Amino acid sequence: MPIRQKKAVVNKFPLRLVPSVRQVAERLSRQEGVSLNQFINLAVAEKVAYLQHEEWLERRSRISQDSIAKALQILNRPSKSRPEPGDELPEGYVSVRRKQVRQVRRTR
Repeated sequence: MPIRQKKAVVNKFPLRLVPSVRQVAERLSRQEGVSLNQFINLAVAEKVAYLQHEEWLERRSRISQDSIAKALQILNRPSKSRPEPGDELPEGYVSVRRKQVRQVRRTR
């Protein structure tokens, strides 16, 4: 039995571009090696993705001092395994947090 492939439905949409914008878009689409239609589709898709990302950022929960403290607790847990070769800290390395603690202690 032959497999039937569904074709994507593509609606036509007449688009009016200012001549200067069209000229630049045509030049850039030629440089990219794609049709003007494909170039405009990609440009619209990129803008939609950007706006959706902005919406997501607005909806997501805010970072609180409590969530930062919890994350730092997890990161500060001692590990049972040794670092893999090449992942060791350089000799004499002092973390930024330890430097800050030292500075606070000095100012007291």
